[in-house]
Amino acid sequence: MNNIYEKAMLGIFVIALLLVLYAMYDTWYVFDHANDDSLLAYKPNGVNAAELADSPILDDMVGWITVKDTNIDYPIMQGDDNSQYLNLDPYGNYSLSGSIFLDSRNSGDFTDQYSIIYGHHMEYGTMFGALDEFLNKEYLNSHKTGELLVGRDGKEVYGLELFYAMKTDAKETMVFDPEKYEDLRQFLETQGFTSDNRILCLSTCAGEASSERTVVFAYILEN
Repeated sequence: MNNIYEKAMLGIFVIALLLVLYAMYDTWYVFDHANDDSLLAYKPNGVNAAELADSPILDDMVGWITVKDTNIDYPIMQGDDNSQYLNLDPYGNYSLSGSIFLDSRNSGDFTDQYSIIYGHHMEYGTMFGALDEFLNKEYLNSHKTGELLVGRDGKEVYGLELFYAMKTDAKETMVFDPEKYEDLRQFLETQGFTSDNRILCLSTCAGEASSERTVVFAYILEN
């Protein structure tokens, strides 16, 4: 009996060890994909057309977003719907960290008055995990600038001025329905923000198993 018991305990220990090792590998894999610096080689800034033509990033790339002094420096994808790039990286490979992507209802050239970009909330400020910091007004005021490159070749370049951050429910149509732009504009006016510039919203989950979202608004500035 003791021999059977020892073998059973050893089996349980081995299974537990394998589960721990798998969890560690899975965590590393997700983090590694979220920090894939290879993407930066295909950022349109300063890259000639010939190099861009050979880029392995999918043709669904509609632009590139950078927020100064943060980890946000990613291509923007746009799928046929808002689930396509949740678990698909810009190369078309399965990835739990997914991609930064533009709402499928928005125009891919960012000419809409209001555009929404989504990204997973990853640890250590990667992907859109960096958005949490903007809820702190002091941080927001010191990280207000960014850049939006439009198109696969980045032919159109716009400045970004980040001006307001908040938490909201994922079902808040004022924020997450591009057609409710006027409602959002009126809300922002009550917060003291008035501008004729187009608005870009950056959105991420505020926590696991939560319907709450962290959103940061930015003006798209004409250069």
